[in-house]
This record gives sequence, C-alpha cells and structure tokens, in this order.
Amino acid sequence: MTEKIWLKEYPEGVPAEIDPGRYASLPDLIEKTCRKFADKPAYNNFGCSMSYAELERLSRDFAAFLQGLPGLKKGERVAIMSPNLMQYPVVLVGILRSGMTVVNVNPLYTPRELEHQLKDSGAKAIVIVENFAATLQQVIQKTQVEHVITTQLGDLLPAPKRWIVNFVVKRLKKMVPDWRIDGAIGLRSAFARGAGAQLQPVSLGHEDIAFLQYTGGTTGLSKGAMLTHRNILANIEQAGVWIGRSLKEGEEVVISPLPMYHIFCLTTTLYFMTLGVTNVLITNPRDLPAFVEELKKWKWSVMAGVNTLFNGLLNTPGFGELDFSGLKVVVGGGAAVLKPVAEKWQQVTGRYLTEAYGLTETSPAASINLLGTPWNGTIGLPISSTEFSIRDDDFNELPLWTGEGDIEKSTGEICIRGPQVMKGYWQLPAETAKVLQDGWLKTGDVGNINAKGYVTITDRKKDMILVSGFNVYPNEIENVVATHPGVLECAAVGVTDDKSGEAVKVVIVKKDPNLSKESVIEHCKRELTGYKIPKYVEFQDSLPKTPIGKILRRELRGK
Repeated sequence: MTEKIWLKEYPEGVPAEIDPGRYASLPDLIEKTCRKFADKPAYNNFGCSMSYAELERLSRDFAAFLQGLPGLKKGERVAIMSPNLMQYPVVLVGILRSGMTVVNVNPLYTPRELEHQLKDSGAKAIVIVENFAATLQQVIQKTQVEHVITTQLGDLLPAPKRWIVNFVVKRLKKMVPDWRIDGAIGLRSAFARGAGAQLQPVSLGHEDIAFLQYTGGTTGLSKGAMLTHRNILANIEQAGVWIGRSLKEGEEVVISPLPMYHIFCLTTTLYFMTLGVTNVLITNPRDLPAFVEELKKWKWSVMAGVNTLFNGLLNTPGFGELDFSGLKVVVGGGAAVLKPVAEKWQQVTGRYLTEAYGLTETSPAASINLLGTPWNGTIGLPISSTEFSIRDDDFNELPLWTGEGDIEKSTGEICIRGPQVMKGYWQLPAETAKVLQDGWLKTGDVGNINAKGYVTITDRKKDMILVSGFNVYPNEIENVVATHPGVLECAAVGVTDDKSGEAVKVVIVKKDPNLSKESVIEHCKRELTGYKIPKYVEFQDSLPKTPIGKILRRELRGK
C-alpha cells in the first residue's frame, strides 16, 4: 500500500511515526522511571502498596542474585509462574536488569503444558508461587531447570499481614498442595542474598530478546514469540502517543485484572509504569463480587480488559453504583468487543469502551479506535509506525473496501508491518517463515480496510464457517445473538452438516432462565440472512475460555 490513508484520520497531536530508540533497553527505561517517581506508589495488592523506590531496590537485589547463580549468564531464560502479585513486577524487572530473558508461564498450566514450555524455552531458573510448585515437581526432572525460587502469596506484604496471609492460604484454606523440590530457595532469601552482591552491568541492545512470550497454543503446542527490547520499547512509545495524551503523570490509578503473564497486561503494565501510575493488581478477577469491592476503594482512571470481563462486571451487583467520575480510558482487546457490551458499558459508566487489536507477535498493540468515540465494529486505525495490508492466499495485496461492489474482493488476510513485530518464533525457523514475509506478519485474521483506513476483522481464518459455499463469520452471529435480552454470553461455531457442508451452531449461557431455542432463532431471523441463521442452539452453564477470558471456540465444535 503506497499511501497510509489512515494518517488523515489521526487525532491532532498523534504522530505518524514514533522513535523506538529513545531508550537503550528496557532496564534503561525502568531505572530512569523508578528514579523519577521514587516516592510514588507503583503497585497495590491485598491492600498494601510498593513505591517505585522499593521496586527499584528489590528488582536490583533480585537481578544481582540471579547473576550469582551458577550457569546463568546474559540471555539465559528465567520463567515466572504466578498470578498478579507484587512479586511479579519485581521479579520481571529483576530478570530484565540481570540481562536475562523473561519466560512468562500461565500458573494454571497442567504438568504437560508446563513441561513443554520449560523444555522448549530451555529455562534454567523459575520463580514460582508455592501454590503451583506441586505441578513443577512432577516435571522438573524432564527440563533444564537448575534453580527454583519459590514465593508465598503474601511475601511482599508488610508484617504482620504477610504472616497472616501466608498462614491462612497454606494452613486454613489448604490452597498449597504438598510439594518438595530439593534446593529450592525462598524469594525473600534470594532478595537477602542479592542485597549483599554487586549488580554487574550488562550491555543490552535493541535486538536482544527481552521476552519469550508463548502464544496460547489453541491450535497445538504453543510457540515462543521472540520479543526484543526494541519491540517492547516501540509498543510502549506507540501506546503513549495514543492513550497517554489524556493521562497525567503521577496521578492515575490503573486497574489490572488481566494476568501479567499475558502480553496485553504485560506491555500495558510496562507502559503505565512510565507515567508513574499506581497499578492495582487484581489477583483473582474471576471473583467478580470481590473485584467490585476492590473497585469501590479507588477513584480509578484506567482499565484494560476483554469482552467477557466487561460483560461479567456489568452483570455483577454493585458495579453500576461505583464512582466512575475519574474514569478516562478503558481499552478492550484480546477478542472482539461486542456491540451490546460496549453500549451497556457506556450507559452504565458514562465512558466509551475503546476497542484495540493486537497479537502476541506484535507485542501486542497494532491498531486502536479513537478514544471517546462509540463502538463502530472495527478494530480502529493502524497505530503510529505501523502498516496494515490485506493479502490473498498468494500474498497479493487486495484493494480497499470502498463500500461498493463485492466486499469479498477486498477481504483477505490481515498483514502487519512495524517495529513491534516479533523477531520470530523461538527455534522454529520453518514456523517463522510461514508467518513472516518481506517484513510483514501474516496474522491469520481475515478482514478488510475501508477508504478511511479503519480495519474490520471478519474472523480468524480457521474459525470461518462455510455454509453451502457462503462465508459465515462467527463474530457477526455472536454480535446478533448477544443483543437478545435473555443471553448472557454466546459463541458461534461451524459444525459438519450433510446438506450444506457446514452449519452454524450457537452455544449460549442464559441470562433469562426461560430463554428458549425458538426465541433465539426468531431473533436471528430478524437480523441475519437465511444461511447465517444458526441451525443448532445449545445452552450451557458456562463457555470454555482462556485464562484472560477469550472464548475457546474449538472446544465447542465437537460438543
């Protein structure tokens, strides 16, 4: 595409290009930030806060500790397996400052999933919350892990709260299965050892790998996206010019319900750190009543989440009575934001829910809608220093969708180019070659670009349903079904059909217990052409989801 048509739609003050070279590395950015906001509270969890000065000190101690471990040198992989606790940012920053590479691990992994990620990454050390140590114990002998650092949930809380939380979790609630890993060291002991050691300077460049960020693995074994210091620094800059204009340094309260091991929360956390915000870490966002109680304590201004989280909050008693007067920015990503959820969010909070788009492979942000505008069904405009292109199966560029003619001629695979695009997949050159071509990342998402530069996703390639030769996109079906007042959540999938090849099946979680299949079908008939109307309607108590709340359509196809 010779012309970046979307630049004409950029708000005043948003540049066409950003400079990813403003900082030498992530540690350079983090250390300068911690000094700038030293006295400000950086993180809050379980009702306790940690200042930026404490973050700097503890992360320095942990970095020095890591450098003193046998076999660990620049570039070695260190895993973190934890929910959102104050330990997470400390350890994360410590690993980066040591010159090593972070491997974020989902704490809910099964032994099989954990073994794959540890073996594939070649991690030699892991920081793990004791609650999940029994899982590690089952597989550690099959991995290269030589050093295990364990932590309890309350380890960074002040005494006596630390002792109380750890006692309740372990002894009263019995949340820590028995485990034994010889040679494991406690995180507080690691800090003590590091405090007495020198932190050796490490020369880090933009092309050094900061994170091995594993994809969800919903289509098979997960792959490690190599995200460099430049990738993340670029995405932090890009986020800043798009959403930072409405935020004030040192004054904002950010709510973080998404897990830090996920790329969406990971990069936004690093970005918000540069503003000197207070970041409230939500350890268990699935407990929505407790989440709402936490929100009551804050005049919060920013939150990032996924559609299912926003929908859940809107349907939780007490949420509508919260104080939204300080709310400035709410960004939805990870999965499509559905129109009924976006509209209800605006009605309840008085603020618009802004849909953005990205992937693990783009660190993650790639496009965003304009802040302060209503839901429009698109994923917005390519962000600064980012190009989008729609390509056919032979990688030929397709024309813009002008609103006239056959839209299928403008619909193809979304490809992205920019400084936030990953280096490649870890030790998988063949897989890398499948998705990176001439600097473009093939996203696997299907969509089109209109004459103003707005990008619309019609769906994942693999999720598209083919009914009698017609393409049916699940997002469209879900948007319609979700507007039925009796529907809480829904997902549309394709199932084998003798007559049409495939047929549409919709799986629904009821809001109204009296909701019937007939009512759903009649509702769809009013909104959808014949071949798009679900042939099958099923009701379930819940929908299968990833840890961040993305619905797993693949698990619904065979049911």
